[in-house]
Amino acid sequence: MLLSFGCFASMSAQRVCDAMLPELSRVFAVSLSQAAQVVSVFAVTYGLAQLFYGPLGDRLGKFRVVTFASMGCSLACLLALSATSLDALLLARVLMALGAAALIPMAMAWVGDNVPTEELQEMLTRTGLGSTLGLVGGQLVGGMLTDALGWRSAFGFMAVLFALVGLLMFRDLRLQPARPAEPLLHSASSRLGFLAQAWQIISGPWSRVILLMALVEGAVGFGVLAIWASHLHLSLGLSLTWSGVIVGLFGLGGVLYMLLARHLIHRFGQQGLVLIGGFIVGFCTLVLAFTPHWLPAVPASLFAGFGFFMFHNTIQANATQMAPAARGTAVSLFASFLFLGQSIGVVLAASLIGLMGTGAVVALGGLMMALEGIFFAWALRRKLAGGFRV
Repeated sequence: MLLSFGCFASMSAQRVCDAMLPELSRVFAVSLSQAAQVVSVFAVTYGLAQLFYGPLGDRLGKFRVVTFASMGCSLACLLALSATSLDALLLARVLMALGAAALIPMAMAWVGDNVPTEELQEMLTRTGLGSTLGLVGGQLVGGMLTDALGWRSAFGFMAVLFALVGLLMFRDLRLQPARPAEPLLHSASSRLGFLAQAWQIISGPWSRVILLMALVEGAVGFGVLAIWASHLHLSLGLSLTWSGVIVGLFGLGGVLYMLLARHLIHRFGQQGLVLIGGFIVGFCTLVLAFTPHWLPAVPASLFAGFGFFMFHNTIQANATQMAPAARGTAVSLFASFLFLGQSIGVVLAASLIGLMGTGAVVALGGLMMALEGIFFAWALRRKLAGGFRV
């Protein structure tokens, strides 16, 4: 529960700026693409920080790392609250990312260490419920508080949230010596240095497929998602609050998937989940991109989230199994590729807006997700047939 709470805070920090981009553009007198740096810089830092947190979590304990990273993120949110220029806000976002980067991948790795393989994907849906709700929370906080009290109030909320998460985890951490220790895998690979571990992981053909899928998913999924609220605000004239609410339904779609995950996993298997999920995202983004009225955007955003998390939960489960002997490093590499992809996606999406418009960019991201679903389903089928060495 605490790890899920931490995942909620981390994902909220990632998405809190999405709905406020038009306001930041106005306040700091910059273009929308310049304002979008608060998203892309966060994603780049988040991704690069994984190279540090992976081995640190393997050595010091994943829960301990998450606890102190949460406290550090609270301080960074206070710096964002007091920023007086876009450059100062960008610096604060870098520091926020350095703290938030530990939470989701270390939670995934902890679950991978402590849950039997046959129960792993289902348990990841429970832990991931926090990050999924964080999509909703970040969009809502960013949009509603920016409209009601100004953009600074959103960072004030995030500072309190991270402080609460950190304190609850610290309290639990002090009680943990009386509990069974976190299992450690005493293989030779677990004692390798980070670079050797990373090379061992990347050299595996299946690991390269997973990391490539993470990079693409980050770019065309999470990356393009950052402009959804701006698209609704600019093309349909909705307020930032309502734009954030509608895009926040993407996260609720993920929650709906979590509730049905056990049945869907057994019914469709991993190949079916990624194929169907990709097609759902592609169709829903076409609706959201070109609807002349806001009403169809409501179910489109909801079911796009449902389809996206069908895909995302499956790739997460595969990422935790890339290197069981160095799971922290493996999951951190996965997260690094995912959020580096997000940064690339935000930069490309912001750059293409002037050439294609927001609607075409949103649609393009969805179509790419559909193609990725087709490819990953093929890759999973080939892996089962022995075509990839794990």
